[in-house]
Order: sequence, then structure tokens, then C-alpha cells
Amino acid sequence: MKLTEYQNLKDYNTFGMEVAAQRFLQIENADEVPSVIREYLQEKPYYILGGGSNTLFTKDFDGIIVHPAFTGIELMEQTSDDVVLRVAAGEPWDNLIQYCIKRQLYGIENLTAIPGLVGSAPVQNIGAYGVEVKDTVLKVEGYVISTGEPFSLTNPECRFAYRNSIFKQELKHDCIITYVWFQLSKIKHFTLSYQGLAKALEERELPLTLHSVSDCVRKIRDAKLPDPKMVGNGGSFFKNPVVPIEQFTELTVQYPDLVGYDAPDGMKKLSAGQLIEKAGWKGKRLGNAGTWKNQALVLVNYGGATPNEVLQVAETIIHDVKTLFDITLEMEINQI
Repeated sequence: MKLTEYQNLKDYNTFGMEVAAQRFLQIENADEVPSVIREYLQEKPYYILGGGSNTLFTKDFDGIIVHPAFTGIELMEQTSDDVVLRVAAGEPWDNLIQYCIKRQLYGIENLTAIPGLVGSAPVQNIGAYGVEVKDTVLKVEGYVISTGEPFSLTNPECRFAYRNSIFKQELKHDCIITYVWFQLSKIKHFTLSYQGLAKALEERELPLTLHSVSDCVRKIRDAKLPDPKMVGNGGSFFKNPVVPIEQFTELTVQYPDLVGYDAPDGMKKLSAGQLIEKAGWKGKRLGNAGTWKNQALVLVNYGGATPNEVLQVAETIIHDVKTLFDITLEMEINQI
């Protein structure tokens, strides 16, 4: 492990916020986790930081930041139909995508180009273009910080939901994930329920392969989302709201083009980005923060933005959407 005092966190959060941590501990081997818990996480404030892609630091962190940096992808089991991989928490997510494409393993190609590390994927239950990571997670390994005990949670035990899991509920801020197990298919199949992806593939007239689907997803994302290395951002800032079908039907009278997807229990999932755009916020800015010109769901740091400027934009958007649609947007990003 490697401990640094007064670490600047600008390079460890994709919003590019100029904040610092009193102490920064990088874990370089999963076997170090128990001693990290015993020696560093019993008293002072702490935060487990992955790739920093879904995090907004609102001020300097007066405590210790723990950053899992251990990597590795292990083939644990395989049959004629599928394989089981054990992937270290510090492995970059897109490295796993490329590993699977190279070996013709199906299931996560729609999640191409999502920033962050593998250990963060089950926490947020990352999802895109009709696929969620819960569809392939077999189990998650780690340690409970408050007890120091190891855990191994099966898929049902992780209690996955839309952008949610047990790691954002009972185990929030009380666990360090070390490994995620994935079950991926060797049998050719694709999820093309997202109309934009299916249309893009059809327009390109390419054979349907893992590479073509992944490449198409990457191009769609690049067209909509700014590169954090160029323009600071945390990806989707708000969750897509879920409303009763009656409310959706009423809204379509005034807004016939309103996008709605079927959700459980007779509900409809709306596009937060569309609601924000209709509220007049696409490409708009207040000071050095605002929304991205190509995707209103993404709040950005146009350069030198303070955390307060970003939060002011977010709070104003929530107010305007509530006023226009009677829908309260919920932030997806973690505020620290």
C-alpha cells in the first residue's frame, strides 16, 4: 500500500474539482485490505474512491481516501456455453470490455466506454443501452469495514435495482469490494432493445458482431458525452425518473413526443435528459458550470468551476423540471 499526505484529487475525479484529501491510501494488493481496515478505517472519516467518475467532491476531504488499485482478470470456470471470470476491483471497466470482445464473450458489450473501475460497477449497478451489470454479475467479494469480516454476496443478495444495490443501502460506506465475479456467454446473442443502438447498427450496415456493437456504442457515447480529460464531468448527473403510467399519459397530451419506457408495476421510466432539455437547459451554463451541448443530462465543468457552481446548476434544474412536469429529479452522482 502507498500512503500520501495532502493529496490533490483533481486527477482522481472526472469532474476535475480542485480539492484535496488529508490522506490518500492506495491499495496495491487485495490481501492488504484487512490491515487497511484495522489500521486506517476505525476512527477518522474515510471514503472508498474508485475511478471518481460518479463522484462530486464538494470540498476538501478531512480524512482518508482509500483507492483500490489492484488489477487482474482470472478465468475461474468454463463450459461449452459460458465462462466465469473473477475480476479485481481496481481493473478499469473498459479493460474488461476489451478482454471479453477479444475472447468472444457476450453480455457486457453494451456497457462499452463507461468510465470507472470494476469494483464500482455493482455498487451503482451501471447500465446503458438496455443492459445492466446485474445481468452478468455472479457474486461480489469484499470486506465489511465495521467488522473487518469478509463477505461473498450472490447476485440476489446484492439486491440490485435501477442504479442501486445493497452497496448503496445497508453497506453504503461500510465495505471495500475486492473482486467481482461475472458469468458471460460463449453463445452469440445481443441486446438491441435500445432503439438508438439498433438504428445506428442498421445504418452502418455492418455484420452483427461483438466488435461492431461495442464500436457503435462507443461512437454513440462519444457523440453525446464529453471526454472527461477535455471537459470535466461525472457522466449522467440524474437518474431517469419513474412515474405512474397515468401521469405519463397526462404529460403526453401536452408533450406528445415524451419518451417513456415500460417499468415494473405499471410504471413508466422517463428520460431525464429529455425533461431537462424541454426545461431549456441543454447547453446552458451558470458561471463555469452547466449542461453539455449534446446531452442535457450531463453536467460539466467548463473550466475552473467550483463545487458550489455545479450544485447551483443541479438545484436549479431540479426546480425547473419540478415546476414544468411535477417530477422531482434525483441526483445519481455521489456528493462527498
